[in-house]
Amino acid sequence: MLSSPLVGANSKLLAGLALAHRLPAVTLFTDFARDGGLMAYGPNLLGVFRQGGVLSAKILQGAKAAETPIETPSKFEFVLNLKTAAQLGITVPASVLLRGDEVIE
Repeated sequence: MLSSPLVGANSKLLAGLALAHRLPAVTLFTDFARDGGLMAYGPNLLGVFRQGGVLSAKILQGAKAAETPIETPSKFEFVLNLKTAAQLGITVPASVLLRGDEVIE
């Protein structure tokens, strides 16, 4: 599923629609899986915002933006909703469960 602020703001509605239409949907917003979506995998958004703040502070303190290295997210999260998987008839392998940062039962 497209990952945009619109998706993040409507995760409960979209998770419900996906389940009603029996669609195994995935997005980067972890609340989507917590709200009933099948799974979410993406960067830890709090960490991304923190990185943005640190980079902004460096620039405000005199660092040149053109010389400031680009940073990529350092922490990603995988949230899996087993209740939704069961409702969709999906069996999740143990190897996938072990990778989950959060598994909702």
